[in-house]
Amino acid sequence: MTKLKIHVGNSLETIGERVKDAVRRDQKGERVREYHVTFDSFETLAKVLTPRRLELLRYVHKHPAASIRALAQALDRDYRRVHDDVEALAQAGLLLRADEGTGVTAPFDAIETRIVL
Repeated sequence: MTKLKIHVGNSLETIGERVKDAVRRDQKGERVREYHVTFDSFETLAKVLTPRRLELLRYVHKHPAASIRALAQALDRDYRRVHDDVEALAQAGLLLRADEGTGVTAPFDAIETRIVL
């Protein structure tokens, strides 16, 4: 299972320690295959991962799309809105896109979220 870990509110120090730990494990010969995304606040996460975008993310995970147009048609949604959603999710690291106009994928099976209080 490929997991994406979302961190909310981590300090730069915490992020740096996570990276150093992964490098140390890699240097020891461990296979390090981790995916992390960090948001500065819950409010930022909530702006990026709206219910409609989560729906889109789930759909793309099961049905990678050849293009945004194909995705909009499959979801019966307006092209411009789907384009904006794909851009926001891709910019945040939640969706993967090749070049403009090409495929859209969501390669993660699960998303774990950790929110620092």
